[in-house]
Amino acid sequence: MKRIVYVVVFACLAFSYQASAQDRFVEIENGLNNLVATSPGLNEKVELSVNEVSMQEFVRAMAMAHNLNISVDPSLRSISIVNNFANVSVKEVMLFLCKQYNMDVEFIGSIMSLSKYEAPLEVKPAVAAKKLKIEYNKANDFLSVDLRKDSLAAVVKEITRRSGHNVIVAPGLENQLINVFIQNRPFDNTLDKLALANGLEVSKTDDNFYYIEKPEAAQKTSSRPGKGGKSRSPRKGAGSMTMSVVDERITMSATDVPIVDLVAEVSGELYKQFFLFSEPEGNTTLYVEGLTYEDFLSFLLNGTEFTFRNQEDVYLIGERKLEGLRVTELVQMEYRTVESVLDFIPSELKKNVDIQEFTDLNGLILSGSSPRIREIKDFLHEVDRVVPMVQIEVLIIDVRNTVTLSTGIRAGLADEPVSTGGTVFPGLDITLSSQAINNVISGINGFGLVNLGKVTQNFYISLQALETQGFIKIRSTPQLATLNGHEASMTIGETRYYLETQITQLGTVTASTTTAQNYKSVNADLSITINPLVSSDEHVTLEINVKQSSFGERISEQAPYGTITRDFQSLIRVKNNEMIILGGLEDNATDDTGSGVPFLSRIPVIKWFFSSRSKKNSRSKLTIFVKPTIIY
Repeated sequence: MKRIVYVVVFACLAFSYQASAQDRFVEIENGLNNLVATSPGLNEKVELSVNEVSMQEFVRAMAMAHNLNISVDPSLRSISIVNNFANVSVKEVMLFLCKQYNMDVEFIGSIMSLSKYEAPLEVKPAVAAKKLKIEYNKANDFLSVDLRKDSLAAVVKEITRRSGHNVIVAPGLENQLINVFIQNRPFDNTLDKLALANGLEVSKTDDNFYYIEKPEAAQKTSSRPGKGGKSRSPRKGAGSMTMSVVDERITMSATDVPIVDLVAEVSGELYKQFFLFSEPEGNTTLYVEGLTYEDFLSFLLNGTEFTFRNQEDVYLIGERKLEGLRVTELVQMEYRTVESVLDFIPSELKKNVDIQEFTDLNGLILSGSSPRIREIKDFLHEVDRVVPMVQIEVLIIDVRNTVTLSTGIRAGLADEPVSTGGTVFPGLDITLSSQAINNVISGINGFGLVNLGKVTQNFYISLQALETQGFIKIRSTPQLATLNGHEASMTIGETRYYLETQITQLGTVTASTTTAQNYKSVNADLSITINPLVSSDEHVTLEINVKQSSFGERISEQAPYGTITRDFQSLIRVKNNEMIILGGLEDNATDDTGSGVPFLSRIPVIKWFFSSRSKKNSRSKLTIFVKPTIIY
């Protein structure tokens, strides 16, 4: 009869679960149908064939291809898909994935959020606590118990509350049911008999705690929760260790103990399942306090060729290169580009780890042991920071001032008569013909004292007295921008050409001449190169190189242009948004030339009548203003 009842109850529960699951999928399907109006990509057909692709990447690719908003919970990354979809709609694929991989969809506007389905917790009706029949006589420290199918956790709690003696239970025994009847016996004796009657054992620690556990666990000589631990020798090799466990945290002192023994002892204390692919070699000496089981294994195996991995609450331990312990992860960079990161990873961290750049997602694919990958991820997290960008405003002012003074008298004979002409204002530059000169001479001869005669008709005299001034102010305001530690440069220039003629003569008896003409270029540039370095206090160190060249005089019309070059280098430190002045690159030139009658052209005052002179003063000054601005 009982079997029939069990079968009926099981069938009802199974039918109820199936109906609940069916209702859930109907709700998902209705939600997808309602979303088609705003997301028509759900009705588009899919042609996909995938093999060992993670759920996250598969859904992301499908969302991008059909213009859908889908969010995938990171916990689904471990699910791999091996399927072929042909001529089915996107919503049918979504519904299939939910059924096949037990997932749920939450609809937020036009966004679909995929996550692992978690069944709602079954609310159990509250059960009134059973009153335990426990009495304690404080006068003589006698304890009486009358228990029948009472949980051990409730029993020790009530005993501790009534007696004031601290009684604790080993992990895993809280729900064990107790049956015993003892009347008016000493406290210690009552606990011993209670434990004996229920297949348990009681021990008392140094700090007067009573600890109830299974007899096979009590046979271990490791200490129980308390102030101190008990020492013993490991099963293999030399050395000794002391261990205590409080709230599943390990405190241990070991000297020259085999690593495999420590793993076995700690795993047994905490009831952790483990599997050794290969046995860790070597001994170790350590002292740790308050470590969790996984932290203990990490510290114990760090620096060795062994590692561990938790798979469904079973800890797999073996060499890092083994297939079951190898981990592959994609680590995406957030602020830096992946191309330059690989070279910065220390070589020690890259040992036994395969690293590939994945530029499409700006990330690195790491394959190797979990501890080594964790170290690389920690390093990448440290270097993956926002790189400051520096905007550099440059103000260039080039001032040129030129003064030229030309004076003198020239006289000569032309091939033919010259006419009188020239300018009087703003500068004096006149050529007098022979007729004009004879008129002047005739005026002088009219006084009767001197007779100068007359000049020939091809004779001429040129009088020159000219002063020119030039002032040029050139202003440029370029703006440069570059990343911290990268060079920014700017060049402004002019190119001029000159003609180069090359004559080649060939042959001796019958000579032939070949003429080749080439136009060659000469450049005059203003170039600025700035390399900024941003410090943590937002000061900017600037390495500045400035080079300026300009065209000079040509020695002849066919000669190349001369160039004048000015350059300087500077290394300065300036606050953010602060302007500095560089330059004052000043060039002064004086040119004083003249020609005239020997000896007479050097006599003061008289030289102005027997020579022609030209004096030129030029000055140019280059000033540069630089203002860096840090932009994150």
